[in-house]
Amino acid sequence: MNLSIVIPLLNEEDSLEELFSRIDKVCTTSNLSYEIWFVDDGSTDLSWSIIENMKVQYPQIHAIKFSRNYGKSQALHAAFERTNGDVVITMDADLQDFPEEIPELYNMVIHDNYDIVSGWKKKRFDNVMTKNIPSKLFNAAARKVSGVYLHDFNCGLKAYKKQVVKSVDVYGDMHRYIPVLAANAGFRRITEKEVQHQARPYGTSKFGTERFVRGFLDLITLWFVSRFGGRPMHFFGAVGTLMFIVGFLSALWLGISKLIDVARGIYGHLITNNPWFFIALTMMIMGTLLFIAGFLGEMIIRTNREHKNYNIDEVI
Repeated sequence: MNLSIVIPLLNEEDSLEELFSRIDKVCTTSNLSYEIWFVDDGSTDLSWSIIENMKVQYPQIHAIKFSRNYGKSQALHAAFERTNGDVVITMDADLQDFPEEIPELYNMVIHDNYDIVSGWKKKRFDNVMTKNIPSKLFNAAARKVSGVYLHDFNCGLKAYKKQVVKSVDVYGDMHRYIPVLAANAGFRRITEKEVQHQARPYGTSKFGTERFVRGFLDLITLWFVSRFGGRPMHFFGAVGTLMFIVGFLSALWLGISKLIDVARGIYGHLITNNPWFFIALTMMIMGTLLFIAGFLGEMIIRTNREHKNYNIDEVI
């Protein structure tokens, strides 16, 4: 199998047949054997019925139906577990991505030996204020924090070696950071390709500006996990120990000062009247809690983490 094409969707009944027709034409013309995995992420329209009807005619179509909307990362995770192609291509179902890009993406992975080829929508046909400008700011921050220099992390059109999707665990809202997760896993041959983009011909966007807020929060999480995910004690333990030591030394200094005052015959100065007493006490408590957090983190990562937090109604 040359290609596995993974397409998450939510209420895209108008575009599915046209999308499949274009994919089939491109792959047939290029002599590429392929399979398609549609993932219905809780659609409430006729999307699933259309997929079932197409499946009867075209055996290369496979589909997964979620019991409700779980999100794009979970949809990709479910499909990645089942793909068989040497190259896995992800794309959106709204026809803003061009299936005609597939052969070149495939060749860049197979012949140029890239692990990941990420699409770059250099010329976008989205709202400037609500999507284009926030997207530029988001991508700039993502490049700076992650060290993976892509212009468009949010582009759904990407191509992966099979080994990448089988090795990377996609969870939460981390779908936009798969290149970063892959780089952290040792897949360093990552590049991008400028791809065509067009305005959505049917329906409305399922993503609002809030996705950028979630994206920045996920970016912070990814930064921390990539550096300390395998050794949380190195972060929490170090910070906790430092805070405890500072608090303990401060408390010790207060105690010694009190003994010196008593030795000099000075009475009436209560330690509890000194603000440093409460600062030292707080730092000792916080240091202890951070150290415990690091210890618990070490225990947790020694268990098998399970990200399959979705329910599948049907697989065809």
